[in-house]
Amino acid sequence: MSDHQKKATAYWKENVRYLFILLAIWFLVSFGAGILFKDALNAFKIGGFKVGFWFAQQGSIYVFVILIFIYVRLMNKLDEKYGYHE
Repeated sequence: MSDHQKKATAYWKENVRYLFILLAIWFLVSFGAGILFKDALNAFKIGGFKVGFWFAQQGSIYVFVILIFIYVRLMNKLDEKYGYHE
């Protein structure tokens, strides 16, 4: 295996690891907080709304947008690390 192929394989493995971690966070927030743990979270309120309801309606979308920015930042660092930046 050439040096370029090793570098590309390592890059891809790290990229997939980032994807799985970020998708797991999104799953926990959207499915976990919005559905599974809704009853426990509804004991608290944000802006007059129950937290479980808020996560199901708004919070998971906000977290998803934040995760997009985190992914962009991680990928920019990864590109620089492996020499794929512009």
